[in-house]
Amino acid sequence: MTDFHSLFDREPSVAADAPGRVNLIGEHTDYNGGFVLPTAIPQRTRVQLAARADDTVRVHSESAAETQEYRLGEETATHAWIDYVQGLTRLLRASAPPILGFDALIQSNVPVGSGLSSSAALSVSLLRALRQAFSLPLDDVALARLGQRSENEFVGAQVGIMDPMAASLADEGTALFLDCRSLEYERVALPRGTDLIVIDSGVAHNHAAGDYNARRSECEQACALLGAKQLRDLGVAELRRVEALPEPFRRRARHVITENERVLQAVAAMRAGALSRLGELFYDSHRSMRDDYQVSVQEIDLLVALARARTDVYGARLTGGGFGGSVVMLAHAGRGRDVANDIAAAYAARSGCDPRVLVP
Repeated sequence: MTDFHSLFDREPSVAADAPGRVNLIGEHTDYNGGFVLPTAIPQRTRVQLAARADDTVRVHSESAAETQEYRLGEETATHAWIDYVQGLTRLLRASAPPILGFDALIQSNVPVGSGLSSSAALSVSLLRALRQAFSLPLDDVALARLGQRSENEFVGAQVGIMDPMAASLADEGTALFLDCRSLEYERVALPRGTDLIVIDSGVAHNHAAGDYNARRSECEQACALLGAKQLRDLGVAELRRVEALPEPFRRRARHVITENERVLQAVAAMRAGALSRLGELFYDSHRSMRDDYQVSVQEIDLLVALARARTDVYGARLTGGGFGGSVVMLAHAGRGRDVANDIAAAYAARSGCDPRVLVP
């Protein structure tokens, strides 16, 4: 394990961390002003940091096994991991009070490209460390907003607010029921009688790539055709209007509108302990992401199919932005580890991919 003192010849003054997240349901609804339901996972990103008296920033990423250095005010996109740091410092340089330079060590076991919000875990953990080091007057929601702005404006990924809000506010015992328009949130207890499973498919994705940003653009175009500010403004009663749209806007809008409704129904099912109904909503969500939003891939579909073939799994679906990543499942209580290992083994044999059981 990398040692801060060996890198920077001094000790860190602050330390902070933030979790990755798995989204139970509510995919691609956040940037459409809708509802989401993420929960934190055990994997976390940790930052050790010491402030400097000049404008130099030195950051070491243990995952990348390299140290990058730049000066505040001279942030330049490199299309590498350091951009997630540079985007934040560019924003904070204009804050009150402004930050100075710093040395930082970043360590993480949140898998990159797995749909588990590794970028938001990095942003929020670093922001927490900077908030402490420079006494920044930022609450947890403000940190999430800064994380989103950094990815949107500097990194070039048009992500919504869900991931940084989950990294900043979610915990492992509850799901964060979040209204992505108002940012009102409520923690809902995870249902008893279930084990949470997260399996990384081994197919990596990249949110800064064109497919993700294209989906957001298609939603905006659908809104223009429908005369709506956001797809959140349209309920299931207006799906008849949506059906008149040309493709692909019809499918994109239909997914977002029905997915928002599924989140609301999932929260109700969790509160009622209606586990079979919750599982059905997972499968319906996956079908919509596969057919209407078209962000699933063959390997993800195989994992969901393997889960569906079992009687000890309530439901399974693609989680995260898609084009690879991970699957989230709800299994019968006490069966999670065996189910996850069985499905991962069957998937590896049929797909040739190298899956990872991340939860439990």
